Amino acid sequence: MRGTTVLPGTPSRTPRDGELPLHRLEVPVPDALPFAVGTFDTIGPMSRASFPHRHTFHEIVHVTGGTGTHVVDLARWPLHPPHLCVIAPGQVHHWDDARDLQGTVLLFTDDFLLDHPADRELLRRLSERPWLTLDERAHALISRSITELHDEYRRAEAGVETVLRALLHVLVVRAARLPATPAPPPARPGAVAEEFVRLSGRTDHRLWTVRAYADRIGVTPGYLTEAVKAATGRTPSQLVRQARTQEAQRLLVKTELTVRQVANRVGFDDPAYFCRFFRRETGVSPGGFRRAAGRSQ
Repeated sequence: MRGTTVLPGTPSRTPRDGELPLHRLEVPVPDALPFAVGTFDTIGPMSRASFPHRHTFHEIVHVTGGTGTHVVDLARWPLHPPHLCVIAPGQVHHWDDARDLQGTVLLFTDDFLLDHPADRELLRRLSERPWLTLDERAHALISRSITELHDEYRRAEAGVETVLRALLHVLVVRAARLPATPAPPPARPGAVAEEFVRLSGRTDHRLWTVRAYADRIGVTPGYLTEAVKAATGRTPSQLVRQARTQEAQRLLVKTELTVRQVANRVGFDDPAYFCRFFRRETGVSPGGFRRAAGRSQ
């Protein structure tokens, strides 16, 4: 994946309105391994960031001490170490009121899974139950695997890349065998609806479907529908159609974009389908709406 690693100090791209910060994996030199392991202190402040953000890489966190809460998407996981946490690329997380965090952090890109591509699916499944509470036996097993990874990474002897990939594969497989920690109560419907309304008020062109909103908020489309309908009396699909229509109207009146360009801006690849959508929602064609708006000004 291009652009997933950068040199230390490389500035992050400034997020657009409504976007969360997206962080790339820092490596010491351009041809360094897309992999890092260390403590919260040696990895740096971003390993315990207190603001919601995403990564272009995988993160595995072995928490051995500390207090506070780890928030993954909308789920809040209180710290009662030891824990193992798996965060997938693109998943939203942050630490809330975390103090005295202790443990080990592993960071690696999808490219690093070259020798064991099936691990991508295991990591995806683990990210769906990202917070594992370890019993004494599991903690000892995971600790041994991570210690081996950390020692191999620090020594950096001949063949280090192959050994690290093999040890990471063992860790991922062992983690996938662990029982899931019961999930915390789901986010309150009111909070989900409030977040949907906030996002739908922004013109993020990637959020033109209910599933896209649900993925961004971190809930299922069904749960989002129930929460929004309970709070507003309308379904998310109705509100998404309204938002798309209003944005199209703004673009038709305030810009010189063609109908094809307006269609693309509001998420339609097919201009003809956009015209049918617009007429169904407003009663007039895009061209007719633009002409009427021009006469009224």
